This record gives sequence, C-alpha cells and structure tokens, in this order.
Amino acid sequence: MDYRVLTVSREFGSGGGRIAQSIAKRLGWKLLDGALIDEIACAAHVDAGVVSRFDEHVDGWLQRMNRQAMRGAAMAAGVALEQEKCFDEDVMTNLTRQIIDRAYAAGSCVIVGRGAQCILQSRADVFHVFVYAPLRVKIHRLRTRLEPGAQIEERIHKVDAERAHYLKLRFGKDWNNPHLYDLMITSGEDEEHTARVIEFAMNGGL
Repeated sequence: MDYRVLTVSREFGSGGGRIAQSIAKRLGWKLLDGALIDEIACAAHVDAGVVSRFDEHVDGWLQRMNRQAMRGAAMAAGVALEQEKCFDEDVMTNLTRQIIDRAYAAGSCVIVGRGAQCILQSRADVFHVFVYAPLRVKIHRLRTRLEPGAQIEERIHKVDAERAHYLKLRFGKDWNNPHLYDLMITSGEDEEHTARVIEFAMNGGL
C-alpha cells in the first residue's frame, strides 16, 4: 500500500508534534499542525489567536449557550456581529473537516491531531498513528517547554482529557481506541527513532 497521508494523534508531552514534523521533513510532505490554525483563521477571517482557543477543545455548555443567545439576539435585531464573536467550536470543526479533506485530496501530507484519524478513517491510503509515552518521560520533556513553576502533571492530564473529550463529542469516538489506528507507539526519549519506526511501518515493515 502506498500511503498518501499520515495522521498523528498524540498524548501531550509525547513528542508527537515533533515526530510528525521530522517525518514530514524527511518525506518532503506538507505538515498540518500549527499551519492548520492559520488556514482556519484565513478561511474564517478571524485572528489565529481566536482559532487557537478552540483548538481540540470544547467549551462548556454555558459558554455555548451564551454564544447562541448572542447570535440569536443579533439576528433578531438585524445587527451584524463581529466575525470573532460568531466563531465557535462548531465553525471550527466544520472548517477543520474541509481543510483536512482538501489536504487528503492533495496528498503527501502529515496531519497532527484535530480528529483527522476520524475524518479520514474510511480512506485506505491514510496511515493513522497514536503516539504516547510514559508519564515520567512526558514530564521530563515538558520541563524544557513549559514556563517555570508549571504544574506539569496536572497540565498533561488536563490537555489529554480535553483532546479525548473533543474527539468523543465531535466524532463519537474514544481517543485511545486502538481500532482507529494502524500503529500505537511509545515515543520514549528518542523521538527520531520513533519517527523512523513509523516510516518503516508505513512502508510495510511491521
């Protein structure tokens, strides 16, 4: 099988983002990670910072109700809301799906997170990977990335819980369901080795 696209889902602190970047660079493929945020911001005509607030995150029911009420009141009064006040996780999900579908159509692309493993699940020429790591490794890795004094273990659990909740709410799937992936792999401390193992698996080596 010649794969055209790779999706990389990852635990926070597993190094999955950098692993995806390494694979994309070696293959000469486009990387959709932070670039996906920029593309959504461009499509929605909002600031990238607004998009980032909804990235793999679902607001609570109160925030959603408030936005819906604001839109309803504005429409009833014939008032146009600012674009960023209209932007929410529903818009984010729809635009994400459109951009991921376009990326698949173009091929030669590595997509990080954002439900791509669900959106492209039925595509036989897409390879899906889940990257995880032992907690001690994730804590050690994040010490060099997060601000001093950060509650690293708490942050890991929070971000991973948000990613799992996002996938469950938006796609009805369990984030760590092995049936969503062609390969689930621990990154350990050697990200480059993990990247090469993933490439080897994509080439039919496992």
